[in-house]
Amino acid sequence: MGSVAEPLHMDPFPEQSREEDAGAVFVLESKGTWWHAGFHLTTAIVGPTILTLPYAFRGLGWGPGFLCLTTMGLVTFYSYYLMSKVLDHCEKAGRRHIRFRELAADVLGSGWMFYFVIVIQASINTGVGIGAILLGGECIQIMYSNIFPDGSLKLYEFIAMVTAVMIILSQLPTFHSLRHINLVSLLLSLGYTFLVVGACIHAGTSKNPPPRDYSLETSESARVFSAFTSISIIAAIFGNGILPEIQATVAPPATGKMVKGLLMCYAVIFVTFYSASVAGYWVFGNKSSSNILKSLMPDEGPSLAPTWVLGLAVIFVLLQLFAIGLVYSQVAYEIMETRSADVNQGLFSKRNLIPRIVLRTLYMIFCGFMAAMLPFFGDINGVVGAIGFIPLDFILPMLLYNMTYKPPRSSFTYWINISIIIVFTGAGLLGTFSSIRKLILDANKFKLFSSDVVD
Repeated sequence: MGSVAEPLHMDPFPEQSREEDAGAVFVLESKGTWWHAGFHLTTAIVGPTILTLPYAFRGLGWGPGFLCLTTMGLVTFYSYYLMSKVLDHCEKAGRRHIRFRELAADVLGSGWMFYFVIVIQASINTGVGIGAILLGGECIQIMYSNIFPDGSLKLYEFIAMVTAVMIILSQLPTFHSLRHINLVSLLLSLGYTFLVVGACIHAGTSKNPPPRDYSLETSESARVFSAFTSISIIAAIFGNGILPEIQATVAPPATGKMVKGLLMCYAVIFVTFYSASVAGYWVFGNKSSSNILKSLMPDEGPSLAPTWVLGLAVIFVLLQLFAIGLVYSQVAYEIMETRSADVNQGLFSKRNLIPRIVLRTLYMIFCGFMAAMLPFFGDINGVVGAIGFIPLDFILPMLLYNMTYKPPRSSFTYWINISIIIVFTGAGLLGTFSSIRKLILDANKFKLFSSDVVD
C-alpha cells in the first residue's frame, strides 16, 4: 500500500481545543462500538432510494446495469476503506479527526479545502433532509388517498405532519443516541425490500403480468443521456459523505473498527440492492417508475400485489425516512452547537437545552418549508447529488490516501486511485449535465406548493 508519510505539520485541530468544542463533545461524542457505526452507515446508505434501482437499470439494460451496480459497490467500499485508513493513521499520529472538513484541510494543507468540504457537505445533508421530509409526506399521501380517495388534504399538510415528528426526534442530543433508531432503520430497510421483492414476484407470476420490454432508447443520444443519468443515480445511492463523522462516534481507539462496520453495511447493501434491482426490472423492464412502489400501485387499475403488502412497505419506508433525516442532520447540529453551546455547562443544562431546541426546530421548519414549496426537489437533488457525492465519496478519499501514505508512482495502488479520480470526475461532470438537462425538461411541470411530486 506504500510507505506511511510522517506528518509535516502540527495538528491544526488539537485535542485540547476539542475539549472546548461543544459540537465535538456533545453531538459527536465518541462512545460507540463498531456495530453502532455499522448501524449509522447502513442508515446513511441503504434507504428508500434503492427503490429507484430498477429505473436506473432501464437506462442501462441487464448487463451494463449489473456491471455498473457491482463496480459502484466495489469502488465505494474501497473508497470508504481508504478513508478509514487515513483516519486511523491520523489518530495514531495523535491527530484524531472527527469531521470531514478538518481531515481534508489537515492532509491537503489547504485552508480553502475546509470551506469547500463544509459547503458540499451542508448542501448534501440539507438536501437529504428536505428530500426525506418530502418523501415522508408523499408516503402519508399515498396511504391517505387509498383510504380516502376523495379526501381534501394536500401534500403540504402531510409534509407539515412529518416535519412536526422530525422536530420532536431532532431533540435527541447526540449522534450516538441514534444507535437504537438506526438498528431499527437497518431492519426496516430489509423489511420493505423483501416486501417489494415479494410484491414484484407476485406481479410477475400473476395471470396478467405487466408487459416486459428490456429494450433501450431508440435514439443514440437519448441512450447516452439515459445511461449517464442512470450511472449518476447509482453513484448517488451509494453516496455517504459523512463517514468521518460516523467514525467519530466510535470510542477510541477507532483503528480497525470502521472496517467491521463497513462489512456489516455492505452485507445489507448486497442483499437489498441486488434483490430490488433484479425483481423490479424483471417485472417492469423499461416501464419501471422512478419509485418501484408507483409501478406496483398504478394510477389506473388495481394494485399489482396485495394492498396490505404494499401498505406495510410504505409504512416501513416512512419510518426509515425519519432515521435518515436525523442522521444527515447531525453535521448541521454539530456546526450549530459548536457556536451556540457552552461545553462547560451540562448537556441538558438550561443554557444548552434552550438554544438546542430553538435552533434544531428552526432547521427542521426550514427543511419542511422547502419540501412543501418545492415538490420537484428530486430534480434539484439530482444535480446536488451529482456535484456533491462524486467529490466527497469518489475523489477526495483517493487523494487523501495518496497524500497520506504516498504510495510510489509506479505502484498499482497509486494508479488505481488516480484512475478512479479521473473516471469519476468525468462521470460526475456528465452526470451533472444530464441532471441539469432533466431539470430543464421537467421545468414546465414545476409548481410551488403543488400536491403532485414531479417524477
